Amino acid sequence: MSGQETSAVRWRTSSHSSGQGTECVQVASVTQRVVARDSKDSAGPVLAFSLTAWAAFLGDVKRGLYGA
Repeated sequence: MSGQETSAVRWRTSSHSSGQGTECVQVASVTQRVVARDSKDSAGPVLAFSLTAWAAFLGDVKRGLYGA
């Protein structure tokens, strides 16, 4: 996604992000996709996922497959 495409996107900060601003992930829904970015670099890269891939990723996270 280009900067122009993401400028109108309504980003949400993850409820699991650090309150100190050091580990902030933002996500948004965009036409049959979920996009994610680092909130500290809003002009930086954006990752795009299909809805199926995003749901699978969240399921894995909830099962603890990506623990700290």
